[in-house]
Amino acid sequence: MPCERKPMRYGHSEGHTEVCFDDTGKFIVTCGHDGDVRIWENLDDDDPRFITVGEKAYSLALKNGKLVTASSSNAVQIHTFPDGEPDGILTRFTTNATHVTFNTSGSKVAAGSSDFLVKVVEVSDSSQQKTLRGHEAPVLSVTFDPKGDFLASASCDGSVVVWNIEEQAQVISWPVLQKTNDVSNAKSLCRLAWQPCTAKFLAVPVETKVHLYERESWNHVTTLSDDLLNQLINVAAWSPCGNFLAAASVGGFIIVWDIESKLCVERQKHEKGFTVCGLAWHPSGSQIAYTDTEGCLGLLEGFGASVPATNTPKVPAGKGERGYEDLFDDEDDDQVLDEGCSDANSPAKKAASGVHADEEDDDDFVIPATGRVRNRGAILDDENSLDSGSLKFGRSKFGDDNDDDADSAVMTVGPLPTTLRPVYEGPQPTPPQKAFQPGSTPIHLTHRFMMWNSVGTVRGYNDEQDNAIDVEFHDTAVHHAMHLTNSLGHTMTDVSQEAVLLACPSTNELASKIHCLHFSSWDTNKEWMVDLPQGEDARALCLGQGWAAVATSTLIVRLFTIGGVQREIFSLPGAVVCMAGHGEQLLIVYHRGTGFDGEQALGVQLLQFGRKRRQIINGEPLPISQKSYLCWLGFTAQGTPCYVDSEGVVRMLNRSLGFTWTPVCNTRDTCKSKSDHYWVVGVHENPQQLRCIPCKGSRYPPTLPRPAVAILPFKLPLCQTTTEKGQMEEQFWRSVLFHNHYSFLSSNGYEVDEVGQSQSQKEQQELLMKMFALSCKLEREFRCVELAELMTQNVVTLAIRYASNSRRMALAQRLSEIALEKANQIQEEEQEDVTEYSDIRQTSSGRGSYEQTDVREKHHPRQTLEDERSQELVDEEGEREIESEDGVEAPKRLNPFAKVPGSSFEQAAPLSSKVGYPNPFKVLGSGKSSPVSCHPRVTNILDHMTPSRKLAPLSASAGKSNRSPVLKPLPPRAKGKAQSTLLEITGAKAVVKKTQEILEARDDQQKQADAPTAPSPADNAEIMRPKTGFQLWLEENRKNITADHPDLEETDIIKEAMGLFRNLSADERLTWTERAKGLTGDVKDLKKRKRTEAGGGIENEIGQLEANENDAKKKKAMDPSSKLSAFAFHKN
Repeated sequence: MPCERKPMRYGHSEGHTEVCFDDTGKFIVTCGHDGDVRIWENLDDDDPRFITVGEKAYSLALKNGKLVTASSSNAVQIHTFPDGEPDGILTRFTTNATHVTFNTSGSKVAAGSSDFLVKVVEVSDSSQQKTLRGHEAPVLSVTFDPKGDFLASASCDGSVVVWNIEEQAQVISWPVLQKTNDVSNAKSLCRLAWQPCTAKFLAVPVETKVHLYERESWNHVTTLSDDLLNQLINVAAWSPCGNFLAAASVGGFIIVWDIESKLCVERQKHEKGFTVCGLAWHPSGSQIAYTDTEGCLGLLEGFGASVPATNTPKVPAGKGERGYEDLFDDEDDDQVLDEGCSDANSPAKKAASGVHADEEDDDDFVIPATGRVRNRGAILDDENSLDSGSLKFGRSKFGDDNDDDADSAVMTVGPLPTTLRPVYEGPQPTPPQKAFQPGSTPIHLTHRFMMWNSVGTVRGYNDEQDNAIDVEFHDTAVHHAMHLTNSLGHTMTDVSQEAVLLACPSTNELASKIHCLHFSSWDTNKEWMVDLPQGEDARALCLGQGWAAVATSTLIVRLFTIGGVQREIFSLPGAVVCMAGHGEQLLIVYHRGTGFDGEQALGVQLLQFGRKRRQIINGEPLPISQKSYLCWLGFTAQGTPCYVDSEGVVRMLNRSLGFTWTPVCNTRDTCKSKSDHYWVVGVHENPQQLRCIPCKGSRYPPTLPRPAVAILPFKLPLCQTTTEKGQMEEQFWRSVLFHNHYSFLSSNGYEVDEVGQSQSQKEQQELLMKMFALSCKLEREFRCVELAELMTQNVVTLAIRYASNSRRMALAQRLSEIALEKANQIQEEEQEDVTEYSDIRQTSSGRGSYEQTDVREKHHPRQTLEDERSQELVDEEGEREIESEDGVEAPKRLNPFAKVPGSSFEQAAPLSSKVGYPNPFKVLGSGKSSPVSCHPRVTNILDHMTPSRKLAPLSASAGKSNRSPVLKPLPPRAKGKAQSTLLEITGAKAVVKKTQEILEARDDQQKQADAPTAPSPADNAEIMRPKTGFQLWLEENRKNITADHPDLEETDIIKEAMGLFRNLSADERLTWTERAKGLTGDVKDLKKRKRTEAGGGIENEIGQLEANENDAKKKKAMDPSSKLSAFAFHKN
């Protein structure tokens, strides 16, 4: 396709210039920075007519005698053509309009503006307007679908969006462009072009290539490129027939491709190498007019043979050689394009002389446009750039046997290209998502949020007046607001309750810097700064409790203490996308590979920096929605990782299901329009709240006015949630998922909200009971059994009653078997707890052995009482049915994420390495026990659903079918000085009194054993049912406890007994448990055994009392409960 390049001529003042032809092709119309529209009859017209439309003209479009211009008056005007009479204003914007275009029929005009909006206006009635909202930066270009259904637009936010005009909604968005904050700063205008007639392809200039996207499917089907293109493509334009695509680059190159063959058929270069900013085809397809940024107008002629009805162009061999050489200067001497062939060996001349006339008429016969074979080794080729000389050889290689004669003709002439590559038509790689800071808006915005999280907001300003950073805290008690001068150009930040962390990229003179404002420090130096090594830039950063992390461009994560001490560094498998920190947890998302067809291949790592540092999740793929990207990453207020993708799906980590990710919400379900979005700023599990900012027609909120935060509910995407069954199932599993953090916090040694935890269990069991009742009504008995497996023992008992009342005896029988299994399971867990408690007490270096405890009690009596109290708090927490992740009992710490007064960081410091972590805010009176320990371990959480009943004594309720609640023992109370002194004075009297009571008790037991009374049915049931070690011990020591505390009720006696039983050594409790297991035989054998033990044990017990009295004299702060336990069980 040889063409002739006409000399350029001056048209407008220096600046952006655009060009177009009228419908007939008679006139060339241009506009420029001087505010004039000039109408040229031809390139040699020395006196063109002009129309002044404003101070500056940014864009123009011409159709059906109507000339539409976008000027600096923020308006889109319309003039008659060619008269140039004003015909009114189509629409207005708040800032300059950047591009205008007509649809195919000329009935509508689309205009994009710097205020992020795109408007579609009816030419006949300008009041009929449609506004397309959704871009987050100024609009670069717009183009109509030739069929009138869609509109495509490119923006400085880096996206190319296809809109449904009728619905005013986005169809698809491709983040393929470079981001900038204004049209004047954009490296490319990215003028989009839709293929005329067929409307099959949308051409999008992307860097040095042109991407073609297919209509309807919106798939990226192919890429057009050229070896000589090494600068960004600025504008693209289709030929009127739709067979050719012309593109102009920033460097002044103009390239024309044949779409069917994807070959470059013409190359021309600007005579001075200026940027080409305007491009237009003549209606006949014979000319291309172009303009540059210097205001000059140029013309390419000779495309007449390039627009036949056939698919492949024919090129005369005689003219092509000189036309191609015009691209280069004379000193190049054709070294790049010429292989050294003489004219006699020219394949063009051989083809011209050796090919018959009928073969020349064959449309599929192609000769290189230059008359020479390109040196494929001299110019590096890619998969999408082939010259016309290798077209036929490539087709024959791929099996196209329709034109054998033509193939043989090409094969016989001249040397063939040495390298041929097929055009790749498979899945296209997805551009990797760039690193970003969660909770921040794009960097290219002049006013942006650098961070918005649960602690505060950081706003950045970078305009002509100011370059500063404002830090505001949601709770002013944390710190007052700060105003920082951004002299270093910080682009990313994070804020916590301890510090503000900032980072800036490197420049030619300065290295990338990490700047920390440690405002919670108690010393006067509250700032520190670190320079990263040369060639290493910060890509992401985050703050945790007492530490900071920075991910760099060299795939390294650097850890620092909050005071500036460098800690460990480690490498990432791929480029970081974002990071988030919370407490002792660090969450990192990175690229684990290259995605295809719009998919991002992301990986995730979750690390924990506690006493036992470990990696919870190691390089697992991060699931996101199809053809989406990551938008937000963080933790809930309770410490559970979660994230949001561009489709609005919120996912949360499910620790109880093998660390899988569960979708918990879709923000798109609550959006009124497809262009609306929610910008997430925080997630809470209790209460269940998704805190976000609604953005109408955009993805990001503006900084001013301060946006309002909205709260969205969570909803699991279960099936049939419109039915009653589906709703209850969704509520149950959502409750289970959102209360997993109790288990996590407890297993890591933090205190948990007992009231909230019990309330959640109560809610879950209520839902199970409701689903059970619904299944009974539907006669789904098998489903009832499945639900019973999820219930606690007490709720299973309630379900048995419900089934019995419903006359479903078979179901009740199966439920009773489940209840028995759960009861046995609880008993086994109790025994395991006793064994684990014994192992921990014997092997724990923090508390030492019993001998070490005795020594410590002798030398530090007051500290010993505090240690015992702390130890009992730890033991009480360890009795819960929450399995520890480490398998070892960990000391309890304050939850730094709960709302408590004061600094959580300093309050969480341990009192001693040998004791637990008491709650400094929990009020423990001298005469009151901890309210936490008053709750029974297994309680009927559905008491309000059934008539409440008083608890019977443990011995009397042993024969009932349902298991009695197992009460959790109270920790021993710490004694003051006065109580300890009184204990020492009354110690001797207590020994005498206990001796007399023991003798009387043994006499009573002897009389009761000799009396020939028949056992009652309750006693028979008590003997037949196996007892626990505690019940056996309580039966033998009930009178002693009653004598010591005559005013206690039955429930208080049980609590007191459990406290005494806990003070026994692990071996002694294990002995009682074994005795309870081996307790068999009839009533007479049992009573004989008791009489035998009573006969020889009184002397031992009295002797033990005397020994305890001596020990009491040595131990000043001896607990009376310890004396009683020693008196009761040391019977050796």
